[in-house]
Amino acid sequence: MKIMRVCSIGLASAAMTAGLSPLSSAIAAPALEEVLVTATLRTESLQDVPVSVNAVSGEKMQEAGIDKIEDLQAYVPNLSMSETGIGTNIYIRGIGSGINPGFEQSVGMYFDGVSYSRAQLTRAPFLDLARVEVLRGPQNILYGKNSIAGALSLISARPGDEQEGSISVLYEPDHGEEVVDFILSGPLTDTLGARIAMRKRSMDGYIENLTLNRDEPAREESTFRAILDWEASADLTAMLKFELGKFNVDGRQIEIVNDQPSTNPAFGGASYSQILAAQFGADPSVLNTGLDYKRSSNGDYSNNRTRNFTLNVDYALGEGTLTFITAALEYEFDELCDCDFTGANVFSVPFSEDYEQYSQEIRWASPVGETLEHIGGFYYQTSKLDFYDSIVIDSSIIPTAVALRTGSQAAGNSIANTTTPRYFTSDAELWSVFWQTTWNVTDRLRANFGLRYSEEEKDGSRSLTVADLQGNERPLGTVDGVLDGVFKIERHDLKDTQDTDQLAPSINVQFDATDEVMVYATASRGYKSGGFDARSNASPSAAPNAAGNVIIGSFEYDEEEATSLEIGAKSSFWDGRAELNVAVFMTEYDDLQVSIFDGILGFNVGNAGKAETQGIEFDGRIALTDELVMSAAIAFLDFEFTEFENGQCFQGQTPDSVVNGVAFCDYKGKTNQYVADYSGNLAFNYTHSFGDAMEFRAATDFVFTDDYNSSQNLDPSQEQDGYVKVNMRLAIADVKDGWELALVGKNLTDEEVVSYSNDTPLANSSFGSVNHYAFIERPRSVAVQASWRW
Repeated sequence: MKIMRVCSIGLASAAMTAGLSPLSSAIAAPALEEVLVTATLRTESLQDVPVSVNAVSGEKMQEAGIDKIEDLQAYVPNLSMSETGIGTNIYIRGIGSGINPGFEQSVGMYFDGVSYSRAQLTRAPFLDLARVEVLRGPQNILYGKNSIAGALSLISARPGDEQEGSISVLYEPDHGEEVVDFILSGPLTDTLGARIAMRKRSMDGYIENLTLNRDEPAREESTFRAILDWEASADLTAMLKFELGKFNVDGRQIEIVNDQPSTNPAFGGASYSQILAAQFGADPSVLNTGLDYKRSSNGDYSNNRTRNFTLNVDYALGEGTLTFITAALEYEFDELCDCDFTGANVFSVPFSEDYEQYSQEIRWASPVGETLEHIGGFYYQTSKLDFYDSIVIDSSIIPTAVALRTGSQAAGNSIANTTTPRYFTSDAELWSVFWQTTWNVTDRLRANFGLRYSEEEKDGSRSLTVADLQGNERPLGTVDGVLDGVFKIERHDLKDTQDTDQLAPSINVQFDATDEVMVYATASRGYKSGGFDARSNASPSAAPNAAGNVIIGSFEYDEEEATSLEIGAKSSFWDGRAELNVAVFMTEYDDLQVSIFDGILGFNVGNAGKAETQGIEFDGRIALTDELVMSAAIAFLDFEFTEFENGQCFQGQTPDSVVNGVAFCDYKGKTNQYVADYSGNLAFNYTHSFGDAMEFRAATDFVFTDDYNSSQNLDPSQEQDGYVKVNMRLAIADVKDGWELALVGKNLTDEEVVSYSNDTPLANSSFGSVNHYAFIERPRSVAVQASWRW
């Protein structure tokens, strides 16, 4: 049987193994091809890996239009990723990091073995990947101490032994999407191979901005990657990768989706949008407040640049392998957020981020097949982060609202033409050692023992001041009292150092119950390091500030701890025609790191308390005939906060406590954002050969989920209804000549899906109106795709 070096993706695994690749041919017998993964840093059959793993091949991603992690989540149950107004969320099994540049991600992302820990990098588009593997649950031994919820491993396609190339073009007319991929690969000499990949993607957008009369979000993406593979000798091989990326976005997929009458008698029962239009002369487009793929905004943008170098060297040391991975990574972005999320000129937030990272890993792997097998090594990383943002108030709306609220026109005038420049830095140095030993007790029984010890030092600083529109600092005065009293903003200058050390253990037992069934159990404890809050508008001190007000912000937060137990089984049956895998898990989180919106303009970070997440995950595939493969996956998830007294109240909710004027609601017994009772997908993949070398290929994916809450404060009005999306691809190909023509349909059921929502800033706190904004996923799209491989 031919072995395909790709990975199965739960429900969509058939899309990878049933012949969707333009170079594949119909399955010769009703049997599944073996799937190989590197989840344990060794190449193994998926059915032998004692981890809940889903993955998708590069061919599937290109053919199904999976352009980034946000698209990938549809095919991996219990994985959620969404953009927000000022950040990015990525969750596995209900756990993720909140919206704050100071956070490292609970879901680690690794690209060719290099940690990509920054949230902004999860927005980067995919290019020429061999596969993506999604490991669910804590992965603290082999993938680092911060991968406390799971890990995403991205693997680049490498040069092969033969000259090959491809060009693929996709066009979708309704949203103006155009994608061109070009790949050239092959040997340069007997020992040196090269691969060049380029992608150019553009899209007009699917949200109509009524204020600016344009479609949004308009994307311009370009990525270039070059890889050199050198087989220096029989014992030494090296891979050098260089990549440049650029992705710019004008506008956002944001709408106001809820707008209620104000409870403030001064506004006569008008809603927030009506107040903006009638009393402040805002553009009439602000009155559009329902989910209809239309928005009102003065304009947003996000301009991103990424660069990375990776050197991977493998040296055969005796019968083992010594691996060196050296990497330098940097990126910068500039964004403008119209963060009142309306077409009224209320306020905006420009922000930027620069990040540099250097890492070195040295790893040794013993030969397989011995009684004791080992993987161990050393990891070192330094990083430097610079972040800037500022609230810009240059309109008459906020000053007038302040005057109405305070009864003082002077107070309103004082806040006009004001900015709040904020600078945040975080420098970190980390080193760790790790070791994992597999003891092959018998031919059927194996035990794995792992440890990772880490030490990390972080230096953090944050300063916030008050300035005019030209950036000149304003003297302390009335404006500070207004900012403190109305917006919970105070001037401050903070810095601190944090030193931590952690020991993460893991034990795993595997038993081959039969030749077709493997069962396993894993117990582990992992950590996610603490750090510093980049986005709080005030210091954590409760003492009266210079303006005489007492407001509480945040600056430092502690490490997070996870204790996990997973029991699973992987099986094949029906003479290799079918596979079924199951994982049952329970994880307890202590000192959970959260970022809580203060209800006005800021986010405060802290350690919330405790939470438990538990559930069961199934995935399987079956070769129904020589030409038809079905695959399926479903996950059931139960999440509960067991201790969380200082949760954010939703608008209109009665608080459980009030501390220094700040209302808190107890989340004990509640679930978390993005948690659906169940989610999954079902896929059918059909390949039929005819003529001399022709193939007809059809793939249909059903992606479904139960209800979930899209808002971090769990507002009942922001519950997303369950849905079933249908994605389909129909293609005809000439295997001999290498060409293919296809129709690619996504969300053919045209489901309206909110990926993230939150309170509209100032609507309730300043105007007494319950109001929400939401990020809306793409509606139905049908594209034409043509490709040629040689």
